[in-house]
Amino acid sequence: MSASGGSKAIVAALGANLAIAASKFVAFVFSGSSSMLAEAVHSVADSGNQVLLLLGGKKSRRPATPQHPFGYGRERFVYAFLVSIVLFSIGGMFALYEGYEKVKHPHDLDSWYWPVGVLVFAIVAEGFSFRTAIKEARELRGAFSWAQFIRRAKAPELPVVLLEDFAALIGLVLALGGVGLALLTGNGVWDGVGTLFIGALLISIALVLAVETKSLLLGEAAGPEVQAKIEKAMVDGESVTRIIHMRTLHLGPEELLIAAKIAVRHDDTAAEVAAAINAAEDRIRGSVPIARVIYLEPDIYSAEEAAAGPDPAATPGGPGPVHDDDPDESGH
Repeated sequence: MSASGGSKAIVAALGANLAIAASKFVAFVFSGSSSMLAEAVHSVADSGNQVLLLLGGKKSRRPATPQHPFGYGRERFVYAFLVSIVLFSIGGMFALYEGYEKVKHPHDLDSWYWPVGVLVFAIVAEGFSFRTAIKEARELRGAFSWAQFIRRAKAPELPVVLLEDFAALIGLVLALGGVGLALLTGNGVWDGVGTLFIGALLISIALVLAVETKSLLLGEAAGPEVQAKIEKAMVDGESVTRIIHMRTLHLGPEELLIAAKIAVRHDDTAAEVAAAINAAEDRIRGSVPIARVIYLEPDIYSAEEAAAGPDPAATPGGPGPVHDDDPDESGH
C-alpha cells in the first residue's frame, strides 16, 4: 500500500471546512439551532484536524538525530492520533452536550431559511472535499475495499480525511433532518435529537480513527505483498540460500526497517558473506524503495533448529528470560 500523504485532499478539506464553519456560525446566530452550533463546532474541529495533519507531515520530514536515529516518520501517526482525540472531545462530546440541553430546554427556530440554506451549501462543499479525497485514495486503494484500505493504509492522512468527510456529510444530513422535523412539527426537541445523533456519529468515527492510528503508533509490519517482494529480492539461491526468519517495521509511512537472519553457504569466506549481504540489500532497495534501514545477519541453516521453532524468550513481546530469583506466576 503506497504511503502518499494526500496533501491535496487535506488542503481541499481545510478550505471547505473553514468556509462551512463560518457559514454555520452565522446560521446559528440567526436561527438559534443547536444542530447548527454542533455542526459549526464540528467544522472548526475538522479544520484544526487538517492543520494537525499538515503539521505532522512537516515535522516528520526532519532529519534523523543521535537521539532519534531512525528519524521522525512516526510524527504523522502521532498527529493523526491527536485528530481522533480532538474529534472525540471537541466534536462528539460537545454535540452530545448541546443536544441534551436542547432536548431538555427546546425552543422554536428563528429565521429557518438560514440553517436550511447553509446546510445545503455545506453539503455541496463537503461533497467537493469528499470527492477530492476519494479521487486521491482510489489511486492507492487498488483491489481493496474502502474498509480494507482504511485498515491497511500506512499513511494516516487519507483515511482520516475520508472518514472526517464521510462523517461530515452524514452529520449534515442529520442536522438537516433535525431542523426539518423541528420546522414541520413546531417542536424544537427534534433539533436536539438531530444534534445527539451527530454527537454519536462523531464519537464513533473518532473511536475508529483512534484504534487504527494506535496500531500504527505501536508499530506495524509491512503488508503481505511488500514482504513477498522483500523475500523474493533477498534470496538469490546462490550466495543467500534462504531466509531463516525476518521482521519488518514501519518507522513511518514511507520508511521501512527490515531485520532478517539469512542462510549463507558454510564454506563462504567473510569477504564473500559481506558481498552477499551488500548485494541482497541492493536488491531489496531496488524492489522496495521505502526500505530505508536493513539489518541482515548471516547464519548457517539448520533443519533441526528450524523444526524446533523460534525461541519465545527471544521474541519481542515474549516471556523473556526467567532467572532463579524471579517470582513465579502466583507472585511468590
